[in-house]
Amino acid sequence: MDESETIYRGSDTECPPIRDLRPALKSLTSDISSRCNECGLCGSDCGFLQKHGLPKQLADSYDPSDAKCLNMPFECSLCGLCSAVCPQGLDPALMFLEMRREAVDRGVNFAGHSGILNYERRGTSRRYSYYALPEGCDTVFFPGCALPGSKPDKVLALFEHMRKEIPSLGLVLDCCTKPSHDLGRERYFRKMFGELREYLIRQGVKTVVVACPNCHKVFRAYGAGLLVKTVYELLAEIGLPERNALADQVVTVHDPCAVRFSSEIHTSARSIISKIGLAINEMDHSRENTVCCGEGGTVGCLSPELAGRWGAIRKDEAGGCLTVTYCAGCTSFLNRMTPTIHLVDLIFEPEAAMCGKTKTSRAPFTYLNRLRLKRRFSKIVNAKVSRERSLPPEDISS
Repeated sequence: MDESETIYRGSDTECPPIRDLRPALKSLTSDISSRCNECGLCGSDCGFLQKHGLPKQLADSYDPSDAKCLNMPFECSLCGLCSAVCPQGLDPALMFLEMRREAVDRGVNFAGHSGILNYERRGTSRRYSYYALPEGCDTVFFPGCALPGSKPDKVLALFEHMRKEIPSLGLVLDCCTKPSHDLGRERYFRKMFGELREYLIRQGVKTVVVACPNCHKVFRAYGAGLLVKTVYELLAEIGLPERNALADQVVTVHDPCAVRFSSEIHTSARSIISKIGLAINEMDHSRENTVCCGEGGTVGCLSPELAGRWGAIRKDEAGGCLTVTYCAGCTSFLNRMTPTIHLVDLIFEPEAAMCGKTKTSRAPFTYLNRLRLKRRFSKIVNAKVSRERSLPPEDISS
């Protein structure tokens, strides 16, 4: 990481004075310091821990007056593999997230994060957001940010297919603000996601169907009062669009790290792939023990080498076999390393997907696609209640 990229809002030369550590961080560092036995399982596949040290070492040496300690957690992908394999039941990934929040509290941000934050900001803006809730709506489709831009036709097809089973299905085009969450901007995240959640509950929404694993993680952790499920779970229940079944072909599956502890999603994705007629060759790291694609934690903006290590693991384990995943970000990242397709392409265009001939838009066309999709939904959803979300006041920017 180039420390010259670090920006301290309070000073150009040193961190501004601040109170003691965040209580949550103090508790986590103490717990990990006292219970971690330094077995090394968490570091066996993680380039971040191999570079900086095992969780106990990092907990013991953490000093928020040291700029290196404030920078360090932003090289962690927050993928949670360390937490999944820990025999002591510790959660180092949560400690690194709290360290990020501590850094933000002390006035730290990075110029390299401006791109993802601007992307997030557009997603929550009046121009790109759109809520359409029909009469009697208690379930909404929340496709996220990436899929509406990269595959708008598949988002529309998913909505139309689900609406056959749920006639009063609503639509929410918005951002769950997970980028801010993962970058430690806790106050901003809680304000933005809290407003989204409260609005849906006030309108009588009870279930949110998401297409993005990151949105699933956010709604599951912070969406009290709302049931969240993925479109893949729903499709496994209600059935797939009628298509010609494939046969005598084998794929492998990459489970996004955002849903590593959601076994029901892993099972649903594999059920869909099997119903399409494909055989599955599992990789060594799968389901709860999956690895990050490389996009997690926005590490690539600061340390491309560390981010790239995850993709290299996937390329090696896939061994040239076509990889199917169900995250737009994972698809984009992994496809640079090894042939990778999105599950929604396999659902709606199985033959083309297997040949790598499905369409995926890239920026800046993704933004145009999102605007066109918004206009399309405004025409096909008979909304009793609709809105476009406005940005919050500037005083909650962190």
